[in-house]
Amino acid sequence: MTQLSNTQTLILEAAAERETRIALPLPETLRGGAAAKVVAAMLAKGLIEEVDAELREGDPVWRETGDGHGVTLVATDAGLAAIGIEPEDANPAPAGATDAPTEEPAPDTPTEPKAAPKTHTPREGTKQATLIAMLRAPDGATIEEIVAALDWRPHTVRGALAGALKKKLGLEVTSEKVENRGRVYSLPRD
Repeated sequence: MTQLSNTQTLILEAAAERETRIALPLPETLRGGAAAKVVAAMLAKGLIEEVDAELREGDPVWRETGDGHGVTLVATDAGLAAIGIEPEDANPAPAGATDAPTEEPAPDTPTEPKAAPKTHTPREGTKQATLIAMLRAPDGATIEEIVAALDWRPHTVRGALAGALKKKLGLEVTSEKVENRGRVYSLPRD
C-alpha cells in the first residue's frame, strides 16, 4: 500500500469528494515550492495526473502550457485506492484492445493461491467493534455517520474500511450510492 503524507491524503480526499476528481484547489497552507514538490511526488507515484483543463467549464488551472492551454490535476484510480476508495466506474479496456486472457499465468505470476487473511475477532466495546456493528446494520453507514459515531476523521474511516476490515479481518465491505444519503458502506450480516 502506498504511504501517503497527511497533505497527500487531504488532496486525494478532497478530489474524491468532487464528481470530476479534480485535485485543485490545493490546501491553503500549501504554496509555492512546497506545492510543486507535493504535486511532483504525487504525479511520480501515479496518484494524480495532469489533464487539459476545460476552461469553459471553469476547471481550476494548475499550470499553463506553452501554447496557452491550461492543465489541471485529477486523482487517478490508484490515488483513490491509496485512500481506500474504489473507483465508481472502472475504466473498461480501450476499443480494439488485443490483450485476450490466456490459460497460463505470466512467467512472473505466482501459481499458488495467496494465503487467506487471518480471522480476528475484535474485542467488544472497541471502536472497531462499533464500526462493524454499524456496517452490519440493515441500512449500513455512510462515512459521515461513522465519523460522528466514532469521532474519527474521514480518512481514518476509509483506512479502517480498507485496512483493518478488508485486509486484516478479510471482511467483504460493499458500497452503493443511495439517493439523498450518499455512498453507504455495509457488511454482510452474520
